[in-house]
Amino acid sequence: MRTAFKRKTILNLDNIIDTDSYKLSHFLLYPDDMEYMESYFEARGGEFTECSLFALQYFIHRYLAEPLTDEAIDRMASFAEKHGEPFNLEGWRYMKEKYGYIPVTIRAIPEGLIVPISNVIIVVRSPRDPKIAWVTNWLETELSRLWYPSDVIIGSREVMKVWKHYLDKTSDTPEEIVFKHHDFGSRGVTCREQAMLGGAAHLAAGFLGSDTLAGVMMANHYYDEEMSGFSIPATEHSTMTIFGEENEKQTVIRWVTKTLVERQLPPGIPKLAACVGDSWDIFRFTRMVCEDDVRLLVKNSGGTLVVRPDSGDPIDTLLKLFRIFEECLPEGEVTKNGKGYKVLPPYFRMIWGDGINRRSMKSILAAVTDHGWSASNLAFGSGGGLLMDFNRDTQKHAFKLCYAIVGGKGRKVSKSPITDRGKRSKEGRLDLIKYGNGYRTVVLDDGVDQHPDSVLVTYYDRGEITYHTTLKEVRARTAI
Repeated sequence: MRTAFKRKTILNLDNIIDTDSYKLSHFLLYPDDMEYMESYFEARGGEFTECSLFALQYFIHRYLAEPLTDEAIDRMASFAEKHGEPFNLEGWRYMKEKYGYIPVTIRAIPEGLIVPISNVIIVVRSPRDPKIAWVTNWLETELSRLWYPSDVIIGSREVMKVWKHYLDKTSDTPEEIVFKHHDFGSRGVTCREQAMLGGAAHLAAGFLGSDTLAGVMMANHYYDEEMSGFSIPATEHSTMTIFGEENEKQTVIRWVTKTLVERQLPPGIPKLAACVGDSWDIFRFTRMVCEDDVRLLVKNSGGTLVVRPDSGDPIDTLLKLFRIFEECLPEGEVTKNGKGYKVLPPYFRMIWGDGINRRSMKSILAAVTDHGWSASNLAFGSGGGLLMDFNRDTQKHAFKLCYAIVGGKGRKVSKSPITDRGKRSKEGRLDLIKYGNGYRTVVLDDGVDQHPDSVLVTYYDRGEITYHTTLKEVRARTAI
């Protein structure tokens, strides 16, 4: 007889419990007369010379704006005791009664703003209250996770630069860039929230193509966009192989008929459909779609069939496929554009969606264009290489204490490891200002909350959300 188990309740990791274990003890270690703490977040360096910020707005709306509750405090107190850590029950109860929320103030760069590395991008300040000044660094764990969407947005922006170079060089329609890097990453990430954060960050960088529904919906919801990303009908191997290899041509004709011939689209939506071709023999597949019964069906539909190879060495395979198209299509169908590069007829394009990352794209585009083919012929889909090819050391993100008030006196705080000067932290009350054509981190005088030329904005102030931006505005800031 089958045993049925009752479903577990949903585990809610609220702001009190979503930290590192060792932080539970830190209220005991700070000076007894500490009244204030200020910390900052930066990208110290790494792969890219620039950095940005994304998803702080999401974090505030989703997590930080939740009110404190007695239930959450008592739950954490019980957990800490069993976990082997002390817990500042008195401090949290005081915080809840006096403030109602975690009462920090968060100032940060507007999301999507591009600044040089090694500059402050977030500043977190406690209230001047000796009972809870320690709360600033309680949030280090949660806020430090912003390294991930911030790396994705800058990584996708770097990919945008690569595409811009090759489209400017080889294409008559460089505006198509927004659909050249498609997000295939949802199944390759660790969880739904990572798909949301990374998928939305990719869209925030200015690309419009995505199959990561969680990311599209996050960008729509938290950043006020009616539709932030777009996709097209596409086959997978299950939909191709279910009919058998001997029926591959009939399967393609069936697909083209349903998605390009019969399908009706709203005005302004282009008619495209992708078809994976490497279930068996991608070279035979490409010759087959060039045969008149398939080719004319596609051409007369007014749409575009996007052939997806996805197996083998991408450079060797793509170059061979371009040759097949050139040999098998009727004379005059492959043309040269205004920049002298060969272009497939508008009813055929290709997308490569396997093993693609920000490094492999460069070599593929270089090889394709070196052989005389325009970058317009090709797009990329990227999964793990788009949403998983980062870690916190990619840009060396760090959250550090920089200033405190102890015994009524301001105290600059920093670290400077003798074994790694790259880990030296900043000290003092910090701000970021516009300086000439760039940006510079400055130290404020005691008692000064912000520089007159500050570019930081106050996102959150002791329970109140005080800033909002839209995806349109974020994209404008990331624009190359």
